[in-house]
Amino acid sequence: MFTDRSGGVSTGAHASLNLADRVDDDPGAVSDNRARVAVSMGVAPDRLVVMEACHGIVVSVVESGVDPLVSGVDALVTRESGRALAALAADCLPIVLHDSGSGIVGVVHSGWVGVRDDVVGAALDAMAVLGAVSVSAVIGPAVCGRCYAVPIERVAEVADRFPEAASVTLDGRAALNLPAAVAARLVRAGVEVADVGVCTVESSVHFSYRRDHVTGRQAAIVVLEAP
Repeated sequence: MFTDRSGGVSTGAHASLNLADRVDDDPGAVSDNRARVAVSMGVAPDRLVVMEACHGIVVSVVESGVDPLVSGVDALVTRESGRALAALAADCLPIVLHDSGSGIVGVVHSGWVGVRDDVVGAALDAMAVLGAVSVSAVIGPAVCGRCYAVPIERVAEVADRFPEAASVTLDGRAALNLPAAVAARLVRAGVEVADVGVCTVESSVHFSYRRDHVTGRQAAIVVLEAP
């Protein structure tokens, strides 16, 4: 599941389903929004685990007793049923990973650093250790290659490892296409990939830090249903 900015109680720049703290939103509103999302996924609010991303490649395996907020990681994986995992983003890539046969799921947050350093690969490795053998992936709403202008040096840095990342904006500036790079990486790993194809900068129903600067965060959320 991928949320957008509708259906919550936050106001102003964070209206309305902001799921992130530390973005100057009312903590009570954020808590209410997270509870709404958890219930919509069929789990109790205290079964929702949210990562606090750090633009790295650290993966956390979620097990019983884990804190509902996991800091300093960019991917969560679990084989525990009835546990919702959430990756927050507002232009970076939110990715859902799922191996239905092995009963293992995960979520990933990936900006340009995560793409360059292969956080998706780290998440796949962690899932494999748990027993995953046939993973599928869905790439959620994120900034597209038309809207992500960056210095040419950054394009070279990422495209040196993932050539699919190189792009240009509509006005001809150097840019990064992170969804294309991650999709290609997943395909090379034998993962079946789908992409919702929504650009957060272009979509008025999604939060975008690049467009608005002061804004909320939407999420990629996955739950492993009980057998």
